[in-house]
Amino acid sequence: MQWRGKRTSSHIEDRRRGGGFRQAGMPGIRVGRRGGGRGSPMGIFATIVVLLIGAYFGVDMTGLLGGSQGGYATQGAAPAGPNTIDDDEEAFVATMLGETEQVWSEIFAASGERYTPTTLVLYSGGTGSACGMAQAAMGPFYCPGDRRVYLDTSFFRVLEQRMGAGGDFANAYVIAHEVAHHVQNLTGTLGQVNAERQRADERQANALSVRLELQADCYAGVWASRAAAGLQVTEADIREALDTAAAIGDDTLQRSAGGRVVPDSFTHGSAEQRQTWFFTGYRSGDPGRCDTFSARNL
Repeated sequence: MQWRGKRTSSHIEDRRRGGGFRQAGMPGIRVGRRGGGRGSPMGIFATIVVLLIGAYFGVDMTGLLGGSQGGYATQGAAPAGPNTIDDDEEAFVATMLGETEQVWSEIFAASGERYTPTTLVLYSGGTGSACGMAQAAMGPFYCPGDRRVYLDTSFFRVLEQRMGAGGDFANAYVIAHEVAHHVQNLTGTLGQVNAERQRADERQANALSVRLELQADCYAGVWASRAAAGLQVTEADIREALDTAAAIGDDTLQRSAGGRVVPDSFTHGSAEQRQTWFFTGYRSGDPGRCDTFSARNL
């Protein structure tokens, strides 16, 4: 993938150094049905998943929280100055966010709608959100309450070093997946599913969550398909995304933690399901093919 030199998004808040973060936004609009409300964070990982990973690899993942037990880290001010690694990470994230904005703006416009971009918050250790405190061990997530994606970029290193997945396009898939939750919020899908989950029992709520997450994987595939030419995406890049989808499948994580696979407990989908739906979106480039809620077989 060739991402350097592309348009970057201005919808970035960099809270990693404390104070003086960059912010740009657009007026919020609602598309279709009611949005997600304050809700709870929608992310590739939940904290329990990180604990399972830590148990398997023998790694103390609580260090990613950036604070002591029972608390959260606060963002202290850091000395100003250039940081090549952080600047490069921000450039990558801003470029990928810009690519999602271009693709989803085109898709919404084709339906006579206007796409309102999400803002992506870069943080280190912990930060506040409308969905509660964000912490690194939660992994990237989307908060419908403030329509922001939260990302501690240390997650990319965990993905590569601890889970055997990663790479530029794998990281792009992670971002595209979280942006997909924003799309679900704008279209009303997220709010509708959250309302239904409140009325459902645990098994039914988990099943709804799986369908929501698989649709986000499919939307990420749609983005990959439509952005492929401009980013010069290769087969190896797509393999990175598929490998990452497999690495974060619920069955993979349950096996990695030394437990048995319990499908009724899945909240994001199996490795095969996540790969299948990402590839469905990638192969078609059509968000209309991402109706996981009507699919008999996931």
